[in-house]
Amino acid sequence: MRVTSTEPRIRRIPTADESAKRGLAARVSLGKVFAPVPSEFLLISATALALTVFGLVMILSATSAIATAAGEPPYEDVLKQLVFAALGIPLMFIASRFPISFWKRIAWPALIGATLFQLLVFVPGIGIENDGNRNWILIAGVQAQPSEFLKLALALWVGYVLYRKQTLLGLWRHVYIPLVPVGILVVGTVVAGHDLGTAMILVLILLGALFFSGVKLRIFILPAIGAGLAVAVLAVTSPDRMRRFMSFLDPNCLADYFNNCYQPLHGMWALAGGGIFGLGLGNSREKYDWLPAAANDYIFAIVGEELGLIGCAVVLVLFALFAVGAFHIIRKTDDPFVRIVSGGITVWILGQALINIGVVLRVFPVLGVPLPFMSQGGTSLVSVLVASGVLLSFARTLPGAVARRQERIEIARRRRAAAGR
Repeated sequence: MRVTSTEPRIRRIPTADESAKRGLAARVSLGKVFAPVPSEFLLISATALALTVFGLVMILSATSAIATAAGEPPYEDVLKQLVFAALGIPLMFIASRFPISFWKRIAWPALIGATLFQLLVFVPGIGIENDGNRNWILIAGVQAQPSEFLKLALALWVGYVLYRKQTLLGLWRHVYIPLVPVGILVVGTVVAGHDLGTAMILVLILLGALFFSGVKLRIFILPAIGAGLAVAVLAVTSPDRMRRFMSFLDPNCLADYFNNCYQPLHGMWALAGGGIFGLGLGNSREKYDWLPAAANDYIFAIVGEELGLIGCAVVLVLFALFAVGAFHIIRKTDDPFVRIVSGGITVWILGQALINIGVVLRVFPVLGVPLPFMSQGGTSLVSVLVASGVLLSFARTLPGAVARRQERIEIARRRRAAAGR
């Protein structure tokens, strides 16, 4: 028989010290969420957001006039880009909360998934061909460029493979396998779609990650030479690429105005027409169907025409600040994975920006690569924002890395002082 007590149950009231401890624990818990972030985090996130907003404004300026003249909604193009920005910006900050261990775990699955996604461009009814390039897909009315996601996946994968082989990087066979065969396979899926510009960016990511892994110079030079030769062969064997390259070398490009030099000339004229202060926001003349791809690959030309040299300088300064934040991560971290992946992502974003601007300035032949954060293209925008989120995730680890480094320096100093006694 169970006996129950008839005495009233007395509820214990916590003491003042216990209440204070609970409050302190709550504050500590909230402090982890709202803890101050390093300056690199603020620098990368601020420049990424500023470039994205800048790009939205310039896309609106470059597309609204032609759409209105054609009787179409003037804001349709910028609203599509805004949807991708509204998707990419939260993804950037969500990605910034993931630990480094998460990025290591998904390196292989991300590369496999991105490669399979890229292969959809060759599926009839899904893949789309445009100007000889087969690098887009159309599913349920949404167009995407799968190769943009290959860039981030490749940077993560190369970083993970080289991180696992840190003690073996002095041996060429451990560096090249599986790096070279898998890299050729991944880049080959893009080359098969005749997109040499994106393939070159993927090769830059491979070389950048390899450089920041700290391999010996002779091991790094061989893949670099091989990549250069491969690009040369692909250019020579393609009549379209040779046509663009020869027009780039033509000293009298004006004589070929109606053919190969049409787009490069109008891009340069847009920059020249802007002068120092520009014609004013929305006052571009070249965007009225004179300059092809004005909102895409040649958005920098519209910036120069409307906002002048000052507007172009602002864009360059923002990319330079982004580079400062990224290179600080590379310099301060003590994790080889973070250093290698950050190097690959930084080379990708900055290298692509320099190539795009160089094409507009006619320093390079027309390669068809967008300006990161700014060019019209939702897939490109989402991919660079998520890549920026990976850098932000790495930046969160820097205070601990710096503290550990200072601790090691202090321990070494004490040992030297003890040994000198």
